[in-house]
Amino acid sequence: MAVKIRLARHGAKKRPYYRVVVADGRMPRDGRHIEEVGRYNPLTTPKTITLDLEKIDEWIAKGAQPSSAVSHLIDIVRAGDEPAPEKKVKISKKAAAKAKAAAEAAAAEAESAE
Repeated sequence: MAVKIRLARHGAKKRPYYRVVVADGRMPRDGRHIEEVGRYNPLTTPKTITLDLEKIDEWIAKGAQPSSAVSHLIDIVRAGDEPAPEKKVKISKKAAAKAKAAAEAAAAEAESAE
């Protein structure tokens, strides 16, 4: 029996939430599993990763193979890094012009107050 440590997808449509599970390799992705060893929520900022590393190490010692995604999550948790750098938020030209005008007005206000 090939035992895998992999992600099982839960959550609503276009709102994924994953459980890190130990399962028989022949079972479907979201099907029967042996044990749940963690959770991963990619929608929160920053991404939420909770793994029971002791249980994962026990399963790996017994011969379970982690998937590439789970291996990456394990590396992130062990290193203590942030999951990914936050994306820079782009603002529209209209919003940038409004912000610039507001900054100039505040600067002019500060000049006249002195």
